[in-house]
Amino acid sequence: MTARKPSRKASRKSAEIPVELPVEAPAEPSAATPAAPAAAPAETTADAAASASAAPTPSATTTATKPAPAKRARTTRAEAVPPRPRQAAEGQGARPAPALDTADRGRLLAGDHHAPHDVLGAHPIPGGVLVRALRPYARSVTVLATGSRTELHDDGDGFFSGVLPVPEVPEYRLEVRYEDDTVEIDDPYRFWPAIGELDLHLIGEGRHEELWRALGAQPMVHQGVAGTRFTVWAPNARGVRVTGDFTYWDGTGTPMRSLGSTGVWELFLPGVGEGALYKYDICRPDGSHTVRADPMARRTEVPPSTASIVTASHHEWQDADWMAHRGDRPVHEAPFSVYEIHLASWRPGLTYRQLAEQLPAYVKDLGFTHVELMPVAEHPFGGSWGYQVTGFYAPTSRMGTPDDFRFLVDALHRAGIGVIMDWVPAHFPRDDWALAEFDGRPLYEPADPRRAAHPDWGTLEFDYGRTEVRNFLVANATYWCEEFHIDGLRVDAVASMLYLDYSREDGQWSPNEFGGRENLDAVAFLQEMNATVYRRNPGVVTIAEESTAWDGVTRPTDSGGLGFGLKWNMGWMHDSLQYIAKEPVHRKYHHNEMTFSMVYAYSENYVLPISHDEVVHGKQALVAKMPGDWWQQRANHRAYLGFMWAHPGKQLLFMGQEFAQGAEWSEGHGPDWWLLDPAYDASGDHRGVRTLVGDLNAVYGAVPALWQRDTSPEGFSWVDGGAAEDNVFAFLRFDADGSPLLAVSHFSPAVRTDYRLGVPETGAEGWVEVLNTDAARYGGGDVRNEEPVKAEAVPAHGRPSSISLTLPPLATVWLRPA
Repeated sequence: MTARKPSRKASRKSAEIPVELPVEAPAEPSAATPAAPAAAPAETTADAAASASAAPTPSATTTATKPAPAKRARTTRAEAVPPRPRQAAEGQGARPAPALDTADRGRLLAGDHHAPHDVLGAHPIPGGVLVRALRPYARSVTVLATGSRTELHDDGDGFFSGVLPVPEVPEYRLEVRYEDDTVEIDDPYRFWPAIGELDLHLIGEGRHEELWRALGAQPMVHQGVAGTRFTVWAPNARGVRVTGDFTYWDGTGTPMRSLGSTGVWELFLPGVGEGALYKYDICRPDGSHTVRADPMARRTEVPPSTASIVTASHHEWQDADWMAHRGDRPVHEAPFSVYEIHLASWRPGLTYRQLAEQLPAYVKDLGFTHVELMPVAEHPFGGSWGYQVTGFYAPTSRMGTPDDFRFLVDALHRAGIGVIMDWVPAHFPRDDWALAEFDGRPLYEPADPRRAAHPDWGTLEFDYGRTEVRNFLVANATYWCEEFHIDGLRVDAVASMLYLDYSREDGQWSPNEFGGRENLDAVAFLQEMNATVYRRNPGVVTIAEESTAWDGVTRPTDSGGLGFGLKWNMGWMHDSLQYIAKEPVHRKYHHNEMTFSMVYAYSENYVLPISHDEVVHGKQALVAKMPGDWWQQRANHRAYLGFMWAHPGKQLLFMGQEFAQGAEWSEGHGPDWWLLDPAYDASGDHRGVRTLVGDLNAVYGAVPALWQRDTSPEGFSWVDGGAAEDNVFAFLRFDADGSPLLAVSHFSPAVRTDYRLGVPETGAEGWVEVLNTDAARYGGGDVRNEEPVKAEAVPAHGRPSSISLTLPPLATVWLRPA
C-alpha cells in the first residue's frame, strides 16, 4: 500500500479524528527539558497509561482504562463528539520561530528521525513556547489555547511553526485546515511515552511474559485523551512511522520515537481507535523503506489484504467454573480423547459464532473431551492450513473477530469441552510485508542463511538464541492461554527445531559449540516456554509433535527434559497403520508392528494420533486404507478404533474419520457430511461408525482402567501378544485399584469360537462385554458372547483361570468382570 497524496475528494475528510474529552492539563516540561522525553516515568504496562503521573505538573494524569471504541479514522468532525466550548480571541499570527535545523528537516521528511518529539510539538524557549507541526497537505495550522487562537507560519513541505508569547506550555490543540475541510486534533507530539520503564527493561532482557500488553497497538486513555499507543520492536531501523487509513497511508506526519537501546519505537496517536487499519513504514539501514504489518497485531484484515487492525477485547467470559477445575486432575491421569478440526472447513462458510452454535453440541454428543484446532493464528495462504503464520497474535479474520473466537472457546468450555490449539513456533513465511528481514536485516531469523532457511517448506526459522525473539514466542504461548482461555498447545514440527541438520545434507549445517547436531538454543527456548506456560496457567497442557527418539520430551525441565505434558506417538501411528493396511493373510508377518509400541510405551506420556496428516496427499482416508470389500473395510476401521482406544495413551482422531469418510480430506470442502444423510446412508454404514465412536468415548470415560494409568507399566499386561497366526492381540488394562478391562482385537475375517484367554482370578461372576465393534448397531454382523462369560479353572497364558470366547471377524471386544 503506497502512501499517496489524497485526492481533492479525499481531503474533505479528516485524516485524524479528535476525541473530545475533558482533558486535564498535559505534563509540561521545564525550559531545559524536551516536552516529551524518550524514557517513560511509568513502571509497568499496567501503569503505562498513567505515565503522565510522573510529569512535572501534578494535574497531568492518565487513566489506565480502555476507552469506548474511538471514531473510525475517516469520520468527519460533524460526526465526532462536539468540541468543548472555547472563548478564543480572534486569530492572530505567531511570532516567527527559529529555523528548523536542515538535518532534522531532511530526516523527518525522509522518515529516518529517531527523536521527532524533540523537534515537533511544544517546547519552552527564551521568550515563549515554540510550537512546530508536520502536517502534510495542510493549508494552515492554528494553535488553540485557552482564550487564544494563534496561526502558525507555513514553513513549506508540511511544516508549520511559531512562537507563542506565553511563559509555559499551555493546554492546547491544533486546528488543521485542508483544502476543503478543517479538523481539530490533539497534537501527538505533546504526549509523554505511554509505555513504562519496567516494560522496556523486561523487553531488553527478553523476559516480558505479557509482551502483548507492551508492544503493538493498544487503545487507551493517556494523559486524559483517548487514542492508541503504537509500539514496535525494530532495532535496526533508522526511523519508523505509523501509517494507516487515518493518514491516508502516508506516514510522513506520524514518525515514531526511538526509546533507546531496547530497539522499541513508540507513538501515541490521539483519536485513533478500534477498527483503524495500520502498518509500520520502516526506514532500513540502507535508507530504503519497507511497509510492514505489526508482528504484535491482535487483529488483521481478511487475507489477501494484509493490514493490521487496532482492537481491544470486550468479551465477557462465562467459563469460570471450567477454568477453576480444568486442572483438578493431571492430564496424563485423566480421560483425554481429542477431535481434531480444521475450523475453516469443518462446515465451510461458518463464522466463529455460527460454529459456536453447532460444534460444541456435535463434539459433546460424540463424547470427546477436547477439540484440537489446526492453527488459528493468521496466515496468508489458506492452503497452508495455518502452518505458515504471519500474525502470531491474531486469530484468523476469515471467520470473524478475536472476540468472536473467544465466544467459540467460551461455548466449548460451557459444554465441558477443552480446547487445544496447534501452535507453530518452528518457522514463518518469507512474505515481504511480514517478519522476514523485518527492519532491513535478519531480525526474527538467524543472520546465517544456512540456519535461517527451512529446507522443507521454503520458510524461515526463528533465531531461538536471540532473547527478544525467544520472548516474542514464549509470550505468544502464554497469550493464547490467557487471552483466549486455550487449554493446551500442540507444538508443531518440534523435531525440525531440535536438530541443526534436520533435512540438511553435509556441508549445509554447522554443529553446535560441543560439535553436536542438537540445536541448543531451541532446546532452551522449548524448556522456557513449557516452564512459563505451566507456571502461569494451571491446567494447561503442552503437546509435542516430535517424530524422533529425543530423550525426555515429556520429562520436567528441572530434570533436564523439554517439559512437555504429552507427545504424539508417531511410531505407534506409523506401525499400526502399516499393519492394518495389509491383507489379513499377510498380517501374521507384521504382527510385531502392533506390539512394538509397548516396548517404549512408558518412555514418554503419549497421544495416539490419527491426524489430518494421515488422510491427505494420497495417503487415503482411514477407512480407505483398509483392505477388502466395503464391509471388510468398515469392519477393519471399527476394529482398529477399538484397539486404539484400549491401547495405553490418549487418543486423537481427525474430523471425518468418526463416520468412515472414504475420500481424503480437502480444506476446500471439508468432511463429506452428506454421507450421514439417511437418504443416502440407508443401511447406516456411516452412522454406525459414528455411533461406535460415541460409545468408545462413553465407555472410555466411564472406565478408569482405560486412562488412569496410561503412563504406568502397572496399568497394562499382555494376555497374548504373540498370537500372530490368529491375528489376535489380547491385553489387560488396570485402574489404580487394580480393576481390570480385557481388550481383544481380532484382525482376521473369520469367526473364532472357543478362543481361550487367561484372565485374573477376579470376576467370579463372569466377564461381560462392555463393547463389541461387530455389534449390529455399528453395522457389524452382531457376533456376540453370551453374558456373562464364566471363568474356568483352566490355566492359560500363565494364569490359573481362563475364559472361552467367540471372536467376531475383524472386531475388537472389551470385557469387564461382572
